[in-house]
This record gives sequence, structure tokens and C-alpha cells, in this order.
Amino acid sequence: MALVTSKAMFEDAYKNGYAIGAFNVNNMEIIQGITEAAKEENAPLILQVSSGARKYANHTYLMKLVEAAIIETDLPICLHLDHGDTFELCKSCVDGGFTSVMIDGSHLKLEDNIALTKKVVDYAHAHGVVVEGELGRLAGIEDAINVSAEDSSYTDPAEVEEFVTKTGVDSLAIAIGTSHGAYKFTAAQCTRNAQGVLVPPPLRFDILKEVSRRLPGFPIVLHGSSSVPQNFVKMINDNGGKMPDAVGIPEDQLREAARMSVCKINIDSDLRLAMTGSIRQYFSEHPDHFDPRQYLRPARENIKQIVKHKLVNVLGCAGKASLF
Repeated sequence: MALVTSKAMFEDAYKNGYAIGAFNVNNMEIIQGITEAAKEENAPLILQVSSGARKYANHTYLMKLVEAAIIETDLPICLHLDHGDTFELCKSCVDGGFTSVMIDGSHLKLEDNIALTKKVVDYAHAHGVVVEGELGRLAGIEDAINVSAEDSSYTDPAEVEEFVTKTGVDSLAIAIGTSHGAYKFTAAQCTRNAQGVLVPPPLRFDILKEVSRRLPGFPIVLHGSSSVPQNFVKMINDNGGKMPDAVGIPEDQLREAARMSVCKINIDSDLRLAMTGSIRQYFSEHPDHFDPRQYLRPARENIKQIVKHKLVNVLGCAGKASLF
């Protein structure tokens, strides 16, 4: 099987109330953990690469690792550029074999965002590649993205029809309260439950519903949707790390979004936490070991297990791969 676009995936996901997992990749072990989980659960996949990951791992290495994953799993896999910020970057990924790109002009005025997005759409569509655009700005820090709470903004539903019509995008990322990174919310934005654990503010489902009403049948994307599993936060903190008050998006809210018009849910920080926690714990328990294969093996396994959980219990896409 060759790389595929997300078009057929999104059509079925929208119709049947589930979402496709879009997992960020940076190296071999992360790709293996994700794709082995998806193979066992027979789930379609979007593997996405940020500009930072592309610089770190090299475009050719990433392409060959993804090709190897397709050979090993025979799964329908879409390779997506996450948060492309220039036409040139998007063009390079289209020319380099990606089947989907995101152009993020959310920091621009609406008319400038439309112009940049349409330029990318025109080029990508001419090469059989699909495009994701964005309206609204998510707060948080991840790779080159650094948006303060003051500079973030919810998506204005009144803008979505004009944006989609004038750009021709295939999917739209919106801001309804998710946030990039592991520190998605300040303590002041949250409440604390009886156990003293931070509880984040709920997602703005009213915005999602209004966007869906204005764009019936159109696939919506949620960025910044890691749930920051507290078992991995504890694992990190218990083994020399310092991650106080790291909190993510409740999984039940993500599942509800997937039942609506959200067809793609991005997950990155959860994988980083699983890998870092596993490695920290391994070093603590085996201070005499130095073979990367020793400490990367449990890290890869924990990534695999968390991805399996997401595919089954959060995204609802387990068992869907054979449809594509």
C-alpha cells in the first residue's frame, strides 16, 4: 500500500462519528510505537511532521521510516505537514512526497490568511495533495509555536464559510479551548478537585456546533489535544523531572468532539511524556546501563500502549483501516 490522503478517512469519520488520530513523529521508535499500535487495532493513521521534526530528523530519513512502516503494517497512512508556516515549506513537502499539508496563517489578518492558504491549496491540489487551514489561535508552546494566552483567540464562526469557500481547503483547524504543549492551562484558568488535581476549563462546544452548522459535512481538526496522562507526569517527577501542574484535555471531551464534526485529533505531547517518563525511570532503575536499545525499548512500548488506548477509547477509529 502507498501513502494515501485523508480525504476518504475524513468522509467516513464524519459520517460515523469518530476521528482519525494524527500523531507527531520525530524518530524511528516513535514511528514504530504508533504504527505497531495501529496495526494491532487495525486503525487508519495520520503521521504528521512539524518543521522542527523535519529539521531534526531530515526529510529523507523520515520518508524512508514512514515507507518502512507501510511495508511492515500495510495500513492506510497519510503523511501530513503539521503547522507549515510558509508556502515554500508546504511546496517542499508536497514535492517531497507528503500527501497532506497544513498551512497555518492563523496569525495573519483574515484576508492575508485566505490569500496564503489559497496559494498553497492551488499548488497542492494540482499535485493530488490535500490541505488543512486554520482559523483562530491556540495558546501554548510546541516546537516553533509559542502563543501566549493573551495572544490566543477562539475561532469566529462568522468567518468560516468565507475562508473555506475562498481557499478551497479540505479541512479546517479551529480553536475551541485546546492548547499546545504539556502546560496547556495556568492554575488560574483551572479549578481543583477534591484530590487537589487541576481541572481545565471545558471545551467550547458551542463554537464547534456553530461552525458545524455553517459547514455541514466539512471535516474539522483539533490541535493541541494531548490529555497529559498523569501517570507519565508522575513517572517523570518521581525520577528527577520537574513538571508541576501539567494538565491536558479530558479524554471524554475529545471523544464527544469526535462524535461531532471533528475528524482529526492531533496528539504529540502525550507521546513525548510517555517516552521521557520511560527513559527517566529506566535510568533511575538501571544506572549502570548505557545501551540505547535498552532504554528505548520500554519507551517504544509505552508509546504503543498509549496510542492503542487513544485509538480505541478516545478516537473511536480502531477497526476502520480495512475501509480504506
